[in-house]
Amino acid sequence: MNKVFLLVFIVLFVNVNFAQDLPHKMTEEEKLIWQNYQPKLFPQFTNPPPTPVRTMAEWEELQGIIITWTSYTTILRQIVDYAQDEALVYIVCSDSNSVKSFLTSGGVPLINLKFLITSFNSIWVRDYGPWSVYAGVSDTLKIIDWIYNRPRPLDDAVPVYFANYTNLPIYQTTTPPYDLIATGGNFMTDGHGTGFSSNLILDENPGKTETQIDLIMNTFMGLDRYIKMQTLPYDDIHHIDMHMKLLDEETLLVGQYPAGVADGPQIEANLQYILNNFLTCYGRPYKVVRIPMPPENGQYPPSGDYRTYTNSIIVNKTVIVPTYELQYDSTALRIYREAMPGYRVVGINSNAIITSLGAIHCITKEVGVDEPVYISHPKISGEIVSADPIEIKAFIKTKSGVSNASIYWTTDTTQNFSVLPMTSISVDTFTAFIPIQSNGTEVFYYISAASNSGKTITKPLTAPDGYYHFKVSNTVPVELLSFTASSIKNTVTLNWITATETNNSGFEVQRLKDLKIEKLKVWENIGFIKGNGTTTEPKSYTFVDNDLTERKYQYRLKQIDFDGSFEYSNVISVELDLPTKFTLEQNYPNPFNPSTKISWQSPVGSWQTLKVFDVLGKEVATLVNEYKDAGSYEVEFSPASSIKNLTSGIYFYQLKAGDYIETKKMLLIK
Repeated sequence: MNKVFLLVFIVLFVNVNFAQDLPHKMTEEEKLIWQNYQPKLFPQFTNPPPTPVRTMAEWEELQGIIITWTSYTTILRQIVDYAQDEALVYIVCSDSNSVKSFLTSGGVPLINLKFLITSFNSIWVRDYGPWSVYAGVSDTLKIIDWIYNRPRPLDDAVPVYFANYTNLPIYQTTTPPYDLIATGGNFMTDGHGTGFSSNLILDENPGKTETQIDLIMNTFMGLDRYIKMQTLPYDDIHHIDMHMKLLDEETLLVGQYPAGVADGPQIEANLQYILNNFLTCYGRPYKVVRIPMPPENGQYPPSGDYRTYTNSIIVNKTVIVPTYELQYDSTALRIYREAMPGYRVVGINSNAIITSLGAIHCITKEVGVDEPVYISHPKISGEIVSADPIEIKAFIKTKSGVSNASIYWTTDTTQNFSVLPMTSISVDTFTAFIPIQSNGTEVFYYISAASNSGKTITKPLTAPDGYYHFKVSNTVPVELLSFTASSIKNTVTLNWITATETNNSGFEVQRLKDLKIEKLKVWENIGFIKGNGTTTEPKSYTFVDNDLTERKYQYRLKQIDFDGSFEYSNVISVELDLPTKFTLEQNYPNPFNPSTKISWQSPVGSWQTLKVFDVLGKEVATLVNEYKDAGSYEVEFSPASSIKNLTSGIYFYQLKAGDYIETKKMLLIK
């Protein structure tokens, strides 16, 4: 028998039947298996969901979580202890009696537990476990399953077992054209159609374009927007949950290293890429909460373990955070409690498991409730300017229908909340108005909604212990009346007018080049115009952007108050009328056969010729011989149809326009 085949067979046999301590990353033996690995398929589940779906966010109401009972049982026992206070705990295991015995020996009561007796390969259920999605927004619960990016067939079969156990429909991305290799630790979603991953999702599906991957995620997961970031140099598994977490629809918890250390530079670049190019589902900038990435004995990767606090799990009103060392843990837990008011935040020592490149999030998986009461609400926070009643609006939807919805609000959290019934103003949209408040008043509020089936849910989920909070100001804001742009040749002039201003430090002018490569798009700070502080008189401002080289740009204003708070204006687009200089581009494609395209730009009108010569200087074609206005042009050179006698070889094309002459080389291959 071939020795390599024998090795692969033996390793596969061991992995399938015995190994339960497999690391998070692929072992060297598994890398051999992966070269010819074929995942176990269930063809009856390979059609996509018949109707649009929505993937739930981690902070939504859960019926339970899933864990796989194998290695690191002390950590698993603590997860069970905390999680079963909030929801069911589905335990994938081979023997429920031994699990029960270990739990009770540690003082953990046996409540809210369900045992799934089936085979498995490893503990990393985050990566291979089932995904909870809903038909439409909040209708039937369904299960989605990807191809696990490890040659661990028993793990890969767990979602099917779970779907059968719970009698839920399951849909798998396992057969063309929907075959997709993916891993749960490299995915998070806001519950509103936006997903985040590292470029690992592209690297592990080389046979598919990014557009094809996006289409699969739209069809199976309901994603309308799929944001992908560069992988990190020192994170071997390239899972974003090792350094990033969504705390709600608009808040990113992001790990932070000391400047220039370990994966810090790439994390900062990824964060700026998100902030510069994407807004939340409510069209507002993301709020960012930073949390330290703790060292091991003072050492960061690659010298120390890849310790992380973002690898946590939200189980209804409890957040379970990995911990490592008291001097760092106390800060991390405080940051969670401040960012997530009302939640019970607890820690579990994860030093034993972090050496395998994973922690709490990696070994747990959420399961959504059968009938969610879905509440979408752009929370009001910070300081708002209003001399009128304050509208609180929410989109609320549930399978059995909404029986009632209310706003609970107060200006003093030591007193009871007042109740305002919400009124339906359109399909699934409800509103209520908090009465007019005096200047400087602080308002605390939350939303409550009940379904016709008798379920009541609040937004935020932790209310009344957790709530939204804003301060009312009756002073005049910075009110932008207009923001316009005009262009002459290679210069853009921006003009804007304010009706009133309050504490206005000024305007940062930002520019975005209209590049074809999406990932290179970055908003640039190109200038600052001082504001007028506080005024009720209209004020006009002008900014001139000179010597531009691209044809299309976008601009926006970042209005900054003296206290550092800021708001963005609307974005305006400008297309320049003229190129800035003569430019002859390289033909494309090059080499070519049967045709190629040649493009050039002219800053002024002139008589122009574009000719093709062979290596001896003999003219073989005249492509242009006429007057051209200023602008951009392109012609096609097709010797196969127009000049059949041309042979393979080097040719030159030359552009003449007044005193401008430029020649470039191209290659014809027949």
